[in-house]
Amino acid sequence: MRILVLHGPNLQALGTREPELYGRVTLDEVNSRLQSLASELGCEVETFQSAHEGVLIDALYQARGRCHGVVFNPGGLTHTSVAVRDAIAGAGLPTVEVHVSNPQAREPFRHRSLVAGVALGTVSGFGVDSYRLALRGLVQHLQSHAAR
Repeated sequence: MRILVLHGPNLQALGTREPELYGRVTLDEVNSRLQSLASELGCEVETFQSAHEGVLIDALYQARGRCHGVVFNPGGLTHTSVAVRDAIAGAGLPTVEVHVSNPQAREPFRHRSLVAGVALGTVSGFGVDSYRLALRGLVQHLQSHAAR
């Protein structure tokens, strides 16, 4: 089983950008932790980060036939991008939306997710552990559906 982990805009600065909000763990550390967890769960993860909407959309479509699901932190595109929402729906892969902070506890413009309606689920507010929770949930979902 292969899972694509997508990181959207500004996540390349994880660990240094607003550490009081996002913590001090870097994106490389997040990816390393996900690789370790994937090994425990018996799956593989492929990680990718881009600050460019179209590149993320391309990555979603290119994952078809290669990956079984997606863990995706669209960053600010969560609240603004119909194109990202449509690509998640169009790619047809089970996708878990993930956020390091809790958007519902932040500014009102962050309370609306355009991607939540096409995501399998959303994990947010647990810091970088949100990624690990999302990966666990997605793998469990895929395993339970494969057993049917």
